[in-house]
Amino acid sequence: MSTIIYPSPIFGPIHSRRLGTSLGINLLPADGKVCTFDCIYCECGFNADHRPHLPMPHRQQVAEALEAKLQDMQQNGPTPDVLTFAGNGEPTANPEFPEIIDDTLRLRDKYFPQAKVSVLSNSTMIHRQAVHDALMRVDNNIMKLDTVDPIYINKVDRPTGHYDVQQIIEDLKRFNGHVIIQTMFMHGDHSDNTSEEYVGPWLEAVKAIAPRQVMIYTIDRETPDKLLQKATHEELDAIRDRVIAAGIPCQASY
Repeated sequence: MSTIIYPSPIFGPIHSRRLGTSLGINLLPADGKVCTFDCIYCECGFNADHRPHLPMPHRQQVAEALEAKLQDMQQNGPTPDVLTFAGNGEPTANPEFPEIIDDTLRLRDKYFPQAKVSVLSNSTMIHRQAVHDALMRVDNNIMKLDTVDPIYINKVDRPTGHYDVQQIIEDLKRFNGHVIIQTMFMHGDHSDNTSEEYVGPWLEAVKAIAPRQVMIYTIDRETPDKLLQKATHEELDAIRDRVIAAGIPCQASY
């Protein structure tokens, strides 16, 4: 099985379909995956296949590595469009996440003030006030909501702990529009969320959350579940157009 385990705490820069030239910040161990989801489409593989032995990076370690990389990029290029919290699992699971956000914003302002700070999250930690407050400080607060159907969530996103999608929606509303919703659309055995059965209720939830943008996308890299297939351009375009018709900007990545 070909999966990606990212270096920690800094990787890239890489080209992101959605964000441009992205310098990655991985707050999880460098030798495995730590996530509150176990998605069947995750490019990092299944949780059980990549149990880490190293600890999560600490705040000082992240700040030092980030500053060294930003200094190098300032001298040698390229110029980053975005500093992105992503990597081997859920970034907000790092207990020092709020403080690391503060350090990152300070270093961004020092070296590349035009760059955005983005967080890619599965939304499972946003009930924590410190996490919520930290996400309010970043430029691109990108939160996952693949569906509002609990059966689909348990089959595809596979939360590792308690997950109440209605509570997640309420917590997403608390960002008062300072949030971008990201949703993976795809086909697979009992894992197709492109039909009206899923899209209609999801769209109603998106309207209730009232994000400043929606990002919809499909599979781009190898997945641990080999039966999954990409959603078509036509399907993504149709969903995108419905979001836009609801008055919410939407970007589709194929």
